[in-house]
Amino acid sequence: MDMPPDHDCQERFDELADRFKLLSDASRLQILAAICQYERNVTEICDRTGLNQANVSKHLRLLKQAGVVACRRVGVCRYYRIIDSDLLALCGKPLLDVQPLNAPPNSLPEGQSP
Repeated sequence: MDMPPDHDCQERFDELADRFKLLSDASRLQILAAICQYERNVTEICDRTGLNQANVSKHLRLLKQAGVVACRRVGVCRYYRIIDSDLLALCGKPLLDVQPLNAPPNSLPEGQSP
């Protein structure tokens, strides 16, 4: 007979689900990739991602509220950086190294050599 998860365990699952929801948006992933190694202002993020300023600002606000990014003000500009240690650890792995979900083990994306 399956036992229901205890309350603390359920809260952890809920927090994990919220975290995955936050990271499930392609625009937010682009923004995180743009600030993975260096802090950048909104204009720089827009230039690197091709996203418009309003969209970038909206996503940065969500990421900041979730405690994933922080910003510092320099004059009229705000510079954003990742402060979430788990995401910073993921930044060490280039996005190009990520294999497609349907790729067989040890296969490389087309055009990449070992």
